[in-house]
Amino acid sequence: MASAQLRDTERRIKSVEATKKITRAMELIAASRIPKAQARVQGSQPYTRKLIEVIENVGAAGAGGHRLLERRDRRTVGAVVVSSDRGLAGAYASNIIRMAEARVHELQKAGQDVVMYVVGRKAQAYFRYRDHQIEQSYLGVTDTPGYGDARALANRVMEDYARERVDVVEAFYTRFQSAMTQAPTHLEILPISPPEREEGEAETSVSYEFEPSPEEILDRLLPRYVEAAVFNILLEASASEHSARRRAMKAATDNAEELIRVLSIQRNRARQAEITTAITEIVGGAEALSA
Repeated sequence: MASAQLRDTERRIKSVEATKKITRAMELIAASRIPKAQARVQGSQPYTRKLIEVIENVGAAGAGGHRLLERRDRRTVGAVVVSSDRGLAGAYASNIIRMAEARVHELQKAGQDVVMYVVGRKAQAYFRYRDHQIEQSYLGVTDTPGYGDARALANRVMEDYARERVDVVEAFYTRFQSAMTQAPTHLEILPISPPEREEGEAETSVSYEFEPSPEEILDRLLPRYVEAAVFNILLEASASEHSARRRAMKAATDNAEELIRVLSIQRNRARQAEITTAITEIVGGAEALSA
């Protein structure tokens, strides 16, 4: 019995050690990607801030009435849900999916239709299984999103908004705050709203003469602004996913180490029991021969 128990414990130890190697490797890979993803998030912000500044100045010149600024009655809401393509990231995907689903139910109770644009296999599988209307899915994007991915998503929602397929577009994603903190976030991206200035921030409006007209400049800038906003959302979500996966794999590695420690104690006890049994049998046999 002791020998069978010992073999079973050793098999379990080898299995846990193999799992630990995998989780440790995934932890290191995720940790190596966090600084790059964080740098991309920070690198995209100056471009977006400059776009906002130029749009404010153009708007101050009297340009207005653009289709992306138009507000109308909310009959159909487009929901952009950014999740992940892969698992093993703790509650990263489920947190944002729960937030989006709660908002969808709230809108439906208010009598508004909801069409969904999902990024990542997790959101696609979840909402498709529950028969939500998925207008478009974007897969293979979340690990390292490119500007082309953001442009494709932004162009689709802008086209549907301009055609009055949707009356407002809301985004659900995970905002990257630090390597240890990521916050599920809900943001309205269409129609475009003037960004709120932070307290104490100075007014930057400058008087310009525009060539071509302010309306034409705004017509070119506003789509670029939506693309930049969507790109920033994808970058924030990617950095958050890598951070969540690193934490989850770190916890899995720590649990594996603890389980190996417990199993090693059980193995040593089984060995001791086996040795004690063998000694007892030898002593008993020696006494029987001497008698």
